[in-house]
Amino acid sequence: MKLTEALAQYCQIRQEVADLRHRIDRDQERLRRIEEEGVVSDTVRGTRRDGTIGPIKITGYPVPEYMKVKTMIKRRVEKLKIREDDLSEALAMVDDFIARIPKSEIRQIYQMYYLDDMKWFQVANAMNIRYPKKKTPYTADSCRMKHNRYLEKENEKT
Repeated sequence: MKLTEALAQYCQIRQEVADLRHRIDRDQERLRRIEEEGVVSDTVRGTRRDGTIGPIKITGYPVPEYMKVKTMIKRRVEKLKIREDDLSEALAMVDDFIARIPKSEIRQIYQMYYLDDMKWFQVANAMNIRYPKKKTPYTADSCRMKHNRYLEKENEKT
């Protein structure tokens, strides 16, 4: 797998894991609401047992919806475990690649961007804090360009 593909795959899996966690949390909240509310009731118009027509109150526990949500949570948790395993493998690949970068400056930029999940302006601010005596301060664009140039150089090698 090419380096750019590995980095892109890592970012995509990380995003997918975050999305799955969000969905699980939302479903657990929905399940909690069902459990708290307990009994649901509805009024319908129909024929009663005695043969008269009129409103009928129907009361019960929403078992089908409860089971559906519970099953969905279980499936998503299983899927999350698989994706987290994929993420840890991708993280190991990215971490190994970053560790092989010879220049400390580039290595730090990659660590902040990929491992710490910072935006480019956050990377620039962190680099400016680490190197306050640098003549020209880091900018989001300069960090991004250093990243891109190194990536292009690495892709030319392979």
